[in-house]
Amino acid sequence: MSSTGPLQVAADSRPLLELVVCALDAWDEVWRRNRRLTDALLRRHLELRVLYVEPYVDPLYNLARGRLPVPPRTAVLRDDGRLHALRPLKLLPRRCGSLSDRMLVRQVLFAARRLGFTHPTLWLNDVTYAPLMSRVGWPTVYDLTDDWLLFPFPPREIARLRALDELALARADEVVVCSPNLESTRGRQRNVTLVPNAVDLEQFRRLQPRPLDMPAGPTAVYVGTLHDARLDVDLVIELACSHRELSVVLVGPDHLTTAARRKLGIEPNIRLLGPRPQTEVPGYLQHADVVLIPHLVNPFTESLDPMKAYECLAVGRPTVATPVAGFRELADSLTVAPRESLVDAVTAVLAGERSASGPSSVIPTWDERAEAFEAVLARAAGD
Repeated sequence: MSSTGPLQVAADSRPLLELVVCALDAWDEVWRRNRRLTDALLRRHLELRVLYVEPYVDPLYNLARGRLPVPPRTAVLRDDGRLHALRPLKLLPRRCGSLSDRMLVRQVLFAARRLGFTHPTLWLNDVTYAPLMSRVGWPTVYDLTDDWLLFPFPPREIARLRALDELALARADEVVVCSPNLESTRGRQRNVTLVPNAVDLEQFRRLQPRPLDMPAGPTAVYVGTLHDARLDVDLVIELACSHRELSVVLVGPDHLTTAARRKLGIEPNIRLLGPRPQTEVPGYLQHADVVLIPHLVNPFTESLDPMKAYECLAVGRPTVATPVAGFRELADSLTVAPRESLVDAVTAVLAGERSASGPSSVIPTWDERAEAFEAVLARAAGD
């Protein structure tokens, strides 16, 4: 039932004037899919106004885990006043019932009304806000970028997400998926449109100086969110122990468990640098002796379309990846090695037995993906 053919915007479709983006990513210095596409849409539509709803603040959850919560916020993010951010506040734990999520939905409605939005299009990436479809008559695009039903959440959270996913699939005017796996699973229930990820080619191909915090000597660099459900922590440690002369550099937001972070911290040649602004990320990849993708291969990672794959193709550095979705299909351009032979593959790269990435087909850009996504938004508004 999936729809993946060329997309055309109807000539008589309404212009895109108001957009509410319920995102899974914050609008910060780490540019992910939501921000990339939103930025492109703002450039393509000079009258467009956007309310960008960031992940909510959960102070009780953060304090219980010894983290300082970021504050909620409303902010204007562009000088021309066309982009507004809302970071909602989650006051109650979900074990208190549905009131917690209803309060989040009300904050979005209040912010949209305060901006004077009359009939915006709803871009639903965070399924928490699926009940908005029952409250308003906004045309809606449900954008699935990860299959969170396969993530190792507690059973209560999986049940909540499953109910919201079913609601969004039933009520949304259009459904977008970012990976062939999601196209297969969600396409069994209704028509979906595949809009994969992409890369900013100019940014990643423009040569940058070696980052100051990048260790001297040979380096294996991983750039991406650090999470136990995605990163093979034991494999990273195995590589570090096999090559003491090699600095294994992990760049990205750290969502590891305390136990995983402690295991990595024991090894003196593993460096966790934390997140870096998107403008600086290409430098870490460009100056790596080998780009490392030590992902777990599991049902959750099979649902992804990793942006890192496009970035690796763009920089053209030697890349060694486990056979995870997004990289497995690039075996002609990158080195894809089973988990048990990944260390040997890295050894071959460091010895000069394997060179930089081979030639690849045309690499998609975010402007191309924004055009495809815009066509889906127009279809939803037309419905």
